[in-house]
Amino acid sequence: MATAHLDFALKPSTCFSAELPSNPSKFRVFTIRCSAPRFSAATATGLVERPWNVSNARLVLEDESIWRAKSFGASGTLVGEVVFNTSLMGYQEILTDPSYAGQFVLMTNPHWQYWHKFCTSNWRCTKELPKYLAERNIMGIYDVDTRAITRRLRQDGSLIGVLSTEESKTDEELLEMSRSWDIVGIDLLSSVSCKEPYEWVDKTKCLASNGCKITVVPSMRPASETLKMKPDGVLFSNGPGDPSAVPYAVETQLRR
Repeated sequence: MATAHLDFALKPSTCFSAELPSNPSKFRVFTIRCSAPRFSAATATGLVERPWNVSNARLVLEDESIWRAKSFGASGTLVGEVVFNTSLMGYQEILTDPSYAGQFVLMTNPHWQYWHKFCTSNWRCTKELPKYLAERNIMGIYDVDTRAITRRLRQDGSLIGVLSTEESKTDEELLEMSRSWDIVGIDLLSSVSCKEPYEWVDKTKCLASNGCKITVVPSMRPASETLKMKPDGVLFSNGPGDPSAVPYAVETQLRR
């Protein structure tokens, strides 16, 4: 790849005043060469020639407010209910909590604005966050005032928003998408529930680390089938979305 060079020569006359020291022969002239890749119009595409991230994402809320941000993880256009979380830690649990399905979660602690840049240090880490999100089609943004958006949500209640990295879509199109989608009446539980029972073997859960055998069962599994396993206890986990959209969750537990 071609490079561009820029030379700087540091001479005594540029480092000192016009009146040189009594013995200037002791001073040397240094030349510093800086080089950087040269991008031509033919080879540079997209944002490659920019050494910094730009605001390439928009969060458009149904109240007509538009928030510019920088993206990481997946790209594209997604619609969801915008909510917030004030936790100071535990973003791993928030990211993987099925009860947040269909929602965009705002983190109000400024430190979480830079998830995408964090240096992995935990010995259990296997990949960086942007790659993890991209593999699961989850969009992430940063450099946006989440506290200002949170104040808006506290005042007006949760809002539907559209997150997009597609410049071809106008603000008006994204606004229309936000106003035509509603989380009420949508069954999100079936999309995150397992299809068949399985045993939880990871010791990261408190019950498992204390020697309990944990079996996860589908949300539509009749209570009678679960009780045939003769469990010492049954734990009902919280789920995503509108409870009125999943009446089978109650009916399932009544079928004994």
